[in-house]
Amino acid sequence: MALDSFLNIFAGNPLDRASDRRSDPDWISAQLASPEALGLAMWNGQPFVEPAPDADGRNGGVQIAYLPAKLLGELSEGPERLLFLGLWKETPVFAMDFEGTANPADGGPLQGMGKFEDLRGIALRVPATEAAILATAKSMFEWRRKHPYCSVCGQKTEVREGGWKRQCPACQTEHFPRTDPVVIMLAVHGERCLLGRQERWPPGMFSALAGFLEPGESIEEACARELNEEAGLHALKVRYHSTQPWPYPSSLMIGLIAEVEDEEGAPDQTELSEIRWFTRAEARDLIAGKLDGTFAPQRLAIAHQLIKAWAEEG
Repeated sequence: MALDSFLNIFAGNPLDRASDRRSDPDWISAQLASPEALGLAMWNGQPFVEPAPDADGRNGGVQIAYLPAKLLGELSEGPERLLFLGLWKETPVFAMDFEGTANPADGGPLQGMGKFEDLRGIALRVPATEAAILATAKSMFEWRRKHPYCSVCGQKTEVREGGWKRQCPACQTEHFPRTDPVVIMLAVHGERCLLGRQERWPPGMFSALAGFLEPGESIEEACARELNEEAGLHALKVRYHSTQPWPYPSSLMIGLIAEVEDEEGAPDQTELSEIRWFTRAEARDLIAGKLDGTFAPQRLAIAHQLIKAWAEEG
């Protein structure tokens, strides 16, 4: 669905999810059996891709190596590893999750058809719409892999609604995929913005501050709490920039610009080992990779886009 807003990498899934049809198992079966139906494969979270020109028409890009959905249906041996992703116009699109140590493209059933690659590594080389589709599949399979049992009675759950729900056959409890909301904010004061770094990051990398939203907390309250906890700053105003689905494993990054009271902050030495204020000119150089010894997250990350958006305002 195309929306009039800033789209980060992994956002902008073009498929009609057809969520109103998922509860009809006969309809799902008919889509899977359609000779036009397409399938994409995942193996331990890695998508199956093939070479393709990049957005500028140069070599080095990749694209989804689509397979007949019927083939994946046969290889899956049942619904447990299948997911109905939606419709591309009228064409059904499914995904299958291969597991185990044996690479299905290396002497397996998919040999010679493509290769499995790390999603984060190819995210900027695959078409943006396909990156969004792959992120959806990865998040869903991660959820299903980690939640095979009922949290109420402990019985093994069963796949329902094209893979978008699990249900306990014993107590009938329904289980749905979870998305963890994360606030990620660029703190600003006047003509300077604040970035922090964690000790475990590569030397010289600075990024926006972030933290999980807690129960009973608004987005603005979570932003203010995290800024205070991690950097001792007091938020005055918070404005929204954009969001990013982040399939590691399944978060929604809520991008914010937060005006703070002053520049008297300090790193908490738990989440952050260092904080640093940057002028707009320095932020532009940081994004462009021109600030010696210091760099920003790659443009794959919403943090990069927050810094860029603020730096280009003035």
